[in-house]
Amino acid sequence: MHVCATRDIQRAVEDGSTIRIYYEGRLAKIELKEEEKPKIDPEFEEVTEGEEEATKEKLKTKWAQLEAMVGTEKRIGLVAQDIVNHFENRLVAMDGKGMIVCMSRRICVDLYNAIARLRPAWHSDDDDRGFLKVVMTGSASDKPEWEAHIRNKPRRAALAERSKNPEDPFKLVIVRDMWLTGFDAPSLHTMYVDKPMRGHGLMQAIARVNRVFKDKPGGLIVDYLGLAAELKKALADYTEGDREETGIDQEEAVAVLLEKYEIIKAMFHGFDYSKFIMAAPQERLAVIPAAQEFILGQEDGKNRYMKAVSALSNAFALSVPPDRGPLIRGYARKSDSPIPEQIA
Repeated sequence: MHVCATRDIQRAVEDGSTIRIYYEGRLAKIELKEEEKPKIDPEFEEVTEGEEEATKEKLKTKWAQLEAMVGTEKRIGLVAQDIVNHFENRLVAMDGKGMIVCMSRRICVDLYNAIARLRPAWHSDDDDRGFLKVVMTGSASDKPEWEAHIRNKPRRAALAERSKNPEDPFKLVIVRDMWLTGFDAPSLHTMYVDKPMRGHGLMQAIARVNRVFKDKPGGLIVDYLGLAAELKKALADYTEGDREETGIDQEEAVAVLLEKYEIIKAMFHGFDYSKFIMAAPQERLAVIPAAQEFILGQEDGKNRYMKAVSALSNAFALSVPPDRGPLIRGYARKSDSPIPEQIA
């Protein structure tokens, strides 16, 4: 990318102006036969807003073939179910917003309909209401069923304001090309990518999730097309530090989570917190003061404990929702160890 090389991504992370981006590949999570999975031609050219209807027959043919595979009814249904489950788990760990990037407007609309069938409450015909929206441009030849998702510039601007407001219930947006550059919604923490992208376009897109917001620990890119290689190529235009520190595999966050969890367990060694897990609510509450005293009785206990809990919470927010058995699910329920909210 031909951006001022003196200010790289890693430096921006270190000075606090951006946060790290984590990567999770979920192509394998979509239960399709190998022959049903879309294959991106190594020679595939990135298609932009103006090029989708271009007259280059070779480009149109490649695009159409891949779009047809990506946009089958079965695959869209599986992706919709996976996104719903994934994003709901993300919101349990960390409040914020999500963006889904599709490769055609047809897929945007079909994916919206598939998600709305799974979660009817997310849909609303009113621009001022609704959890889920499609933001896309229109043309005279558009199908009638697309009309509900085609808005003029003022209406799109109003949706942008809703998306930028962290308190607004509009949490998840589906786009093809819109909002991938020059759109800043700091509470946006998860991007689902189901469109072939590369180079400058890819880096511009994933930068939507690296904005600093409150205690947001990092942005997550969820990949449904196997774009890890393209991400590495795009990062090659940056410094060595960027290649090492951007697009970090989510498994690293899981490893940190497990490490911090073990540290906290070790701090409670010798303390019987079984009633906190198994007993009635009143008995569970009675365990917390004793747990506080146990931690405060250790050398620098409060400081070490609070640092470990903070690191655990951040790692948990970045790790969800990959399945790591009872450990992560238990922590999500706040019920597998007596972690008091306050150590006074």
